[in-house]
Amino acid sequence: MEPHFEPAADVPAAGVLCALPALLACGLLRHSAAQLQLPRGYYSLPSLLILLAFMALARLRSVERLRYCAPGEWGNVLGLDRIPEVRTLRDKIAVLAANSAGVQNWSSGLTTQWLLEDPTSAGTLYVDGHVRVYHGQLTELPRRYVARQRLCLRGTTDYWINGLGGQPFFVVTREIDPGLLQVLEQEIVPRVESALPAAAAADDAHRFLLVFDRAGYSPAFFARMWRRQVACLSYHKFPGEDWPAEQFTATAVVLPAGEQVDWELCERGSWLPVSTPEPGQPRGIWLREIRKRNPDGHQVSILSSDRLTPAPRLAAMMVGRWAQENFFRYMMEHFALDRMITHGTEPIPETIRLPNPARRKLDSQIRSKNSLLTRRLAEFGALSYDGTIAPAQIERFEQKKALLQEQITTLRDHLAALKQRRANVPTHVLYKDLPPEQRFERLRADSKHFIDTIKMIAYRAETAMANVLRDVLARTDDARELLCALYTNDADLIPDEHTQTLTVRLHHLANHMSTAALQHLCDHLTATETVFPGTNLRLVYTLVSSQSPRDQEV
Repeated sequence: MEPHFEPAADVPAAGVLCALPALLACGLLRHSAAQLQLPRGYYSLPSLLILLAFMALARLRSVERLRYCAPGEWGNVLGLDRIPEVRTLRDKIAVLAANSAGVQNWSSGLTTQWLLEDPTSAGTLYVDGHVRVYHGQLTELPRRYVARQRLCLRGTTDYWINGLGGQPFFVVTREIDPGLLQVLEQEIVPRVESALPAAAAADDAHRFLLVFDRAGYSPAFFARMWRRQVACLSYHKFPGEDWPAEQFTATAVVLPAGEQVDWELCERGSWLPVSTPEPGQPRGIWLREIRKRNPDGHQVSILSSDRLTPAPRLAAMMVGRWAQENFFRYMMEHFALDRMITHGTEPIPETIRLPNPARRKLDSQIRSKNSLLTRRLAEFGALSYDGTIAPAQIERFEQKKALLQEQITTLRDHLAALKQRRANVPTHVLYKDLPPEQRFERLRADSKHFIDTIKMIAYRAETAMANVLRDVLARTDDARELLCALYTNDADLIPDEHTQTLTVRLHHLANHMSTAALQHLCDHLTATETVFPGTNLRLVYTLVSSQSPRDQEV
């Protein structure tokens, strides 16, 4: 059914219509008709995509939340008699997500669009893994470390690729996590290379810069990436001794958010050997090592193969990784990033390689024994005869030293035996070679990729609107909170076929400051001259106060 609007007053949550120009500009309906397949029915594909994006912005954290929303009122927002019931909407999502190739092509097309439209952010890409914890009983997923909870929990790993400021580009999901390096080299880098144009032929030029944490530290990987004109920026995993304090210089650094700070920086060249160089390639790589000295004297070591960007800029971009952490936190709180979309499992291909559970068990035992050995060595070193021990206590002192020495010898023997056993155990095995009691299934991900793409579009649209609001807000951090209030605010809908306009007349917000900022946003949105999809109505945004003079008598 094509949208058709009727005059309506006080429509709940109609303020979410303010996000439509930004959603369309971010590509919500671009490529959708060609890639997404939906059987002909009452609800068209554009209406469903707009509904799902509006639900994300209105903070409806799941499809089930629609059970408690008036379907007719939400229908007014979309120009329909009513929105679909929960079961119908779930069926439509399942049909769209079943075409996995189409969803992948749609998402890839949007990624290419975003990378090309924002070359500044595309030139510096943050990569980090986010663990989606699973507490269900359908399958025994492998455990992995969850940094935010400091626990090893069952779940899947999503590798997110974000630009400067935290803008998301795409995500790679791994039920069996091969590690950051493999995902970078086999999936993330080829996908970005296919989207971005080739770089200049200069020897020092690079196509884009990858920023990641210590999990991606590998001189061999840095060397392989540089041969593909891809620069890397990461922390030094083995920085060694501190540099002399007098070599550091106070430097003005502009952070990605625009704030200027003074840091003590120092830069040197660093030669990192490659343990197993490829034939015909050097046995190491020269990298730039930049160190930041904190006021307490602690030094943070940063490595980069970027040969052109100034050191202060690289240091600022490394610290800017926190924008991606803030993105994870915001998406979990507001967009239900970790929520399951569909329930069920599916078999894992038998040819998939995964970390060997037997070796991981031995690694755990070795770490435990090493920790215990370190404590015993510390205790042994602390027991030193300084001549103050009474003669009656010397025998007890010698017995304690002998007991510790025996424990240390035993622990060293156990460690040597465990390491010998580990040397004969492969690091990875094929899934088909796992014992039956250690096999598991993976969670169904057919709908997750589709919904994650919708959430990325919604987040990017909200970010664009927040940037408009920050131009007039004294406290820029209030922009997103103001938008959250706007999305659930009431509005009047006034279609006019004669002028071919759909006026969205918004109600006032809590205070004059918010209303003034909203008026600025309305003027900006109206200037885009956005036409509601499926109609010939141009959207016009205004406030109720524009229809009522300020000095009228009440």
